[in-house]
Amino acid sequence: MDLQTAVMFLGICIPFVLLTIWGIVDAAQKEFATMGKKVFWIAIASIPFIGFMIYLIFGYRKGKRPDKTDMPIKNV
Repeated sequence: MDLQTAVMFLGICIPFVLLTIWGIVDAAQKEFATMGKKVFWIAIASIPFIGFMIYLIFGYRKGKRPDKTDMPIKNV
């Protein structure tokens, strides 16, 4: 494999890897109706190359971010 092919391969793969990681982290941070649905969307988002697209199209709006008012305040 020459250098040009390697650079092109990395240029295509790195965005997909980063978007897959984003999909997994986003699904893990959101609250879904049940824990099973959360695990389902994390599993879907972790499918290489197309998982994050499926999560972005179908699952992104199903979960909601936890309210910051619900989080306990930590006194230092």
